[in-house]
Amino acid sequence: MTEKDNNIAEQQESTLFEDVCGIINAARKRVAVYVNSEVCLTKWYVGKRIKEDVLYNQRAEYGKQIVKNLAARLTEFYGSGWSEKSLLHCLRCAETFTEEEIVSAVRRQFSWTHIKALCYINDPLKRQFYMEMCRVEHWDTRTLDAKIDSQLFERTAISRKPEEVIKQELLELKDTNILNPDLVFRSSYFLDMLGLSNVFSEKDLESAIVSQMQDFICEMGSDFAFLGRQKRITVDAVDYYIDLLFYHRSLRRLVAIDLKLGKFKPEYEGQMRLYLRYLDKNDRKEGEESPIGLILCSEGNTEHIEYLMLDENSPIKVAQYYTQLPDKQLLAEKLQRAIAIAKEHIVEQKINKNQK
Repeated sequence: MTEKDNNIAEQQESTLFEDVCGIINAARKRVAVYVNSEVCLTKWYVGKRIKEDVLYNQRAEYGKQIVKNLAARLTEFYGSGWSEKSLLHCLRCAETFTEEEIVSAVRRQFSWTHIKALCYINDPLKRQFYMEMCRVEHWDTRTLDAKIDSQLFERTAISRKPEEVIKQELLELKDTNILNPDLVFRSSYFLDMLGLSNVFSEKDLESAIVSQMQDFICEMGSDFAFLGRQKRITVDAVDYYIDLLFYHRSLRRLVAIDLKLGKFKPEYEGQMRLYLRYLDKNDRKEGEESPIGLILCSEGNTEHIEYLMLDENSPIKVAQYYTQLPDKQLLAEKLQRAIAIAKEHIVEQKINKNQK
């Protein structure tokens, strides 16, 4: 065979190999989807049957012993996988989700580990938030656990809204897969991955973010693309510098980030508006929405931040960042106070509007 013939034969073998790999991988994916579906539904049906026996027959006082005995017999008969703890997860799943909801979750490719984490979220709205964000942003189970543990819902602007509004926005997300800014931006960010000491400058913070960009974007949320740091803009022969510039693919908007030490000051908002107007005029491309700004401050002045977060039409968001993880209990209390302030403000606005 000539060299040309050898090359053709090698190409044909390579094509054959790739095609066969494609067939095998597609089959494996179908099998994995089928197996996952059967696992999730089986777990739910087991939980439903236990619930019927324990609750519907009014045997709740013997519930724990029933589950314990059942686990022992199932383990003896089927081997591992049906421990008492596993059965309690099944029961919890059946108590939390309807059969229709489980089927829907399986169709959206949630694994049993996803469902198990979600079913322990008591608040239905909060649970729906995590389900939709998990689906849209393709979180694995480790990411989902981390988001729940870091109280993402409470840190996101949507949690400040009335329940009916939250329901409507989550329904729109489910139907359209389109994120809005209140689902993307937060009232606080955890930047502990930067490894900064207690004393640092804004330049130190910016440099640490750039060097740990992947981890920073994970905290910010998916779909952020880094465009640059210290972007210079010139207005009336005066140079200004935007600390960090990103693009959010789902929002289709440039995102300017300004890093500040200390609490938020009103003049920061004016400076950011200048940046956004410049970007809107000079850097915004056809098909993009208007730019949005995020001011990150090292200290939180809750009412300032909450009032700014409530203005849905404002292109400027303000948040506090933590370079060391705060105490979870203290953070939870702070977030609940912030949500209360925000909702109280909404009620006041409605009352004032009705009085007019």
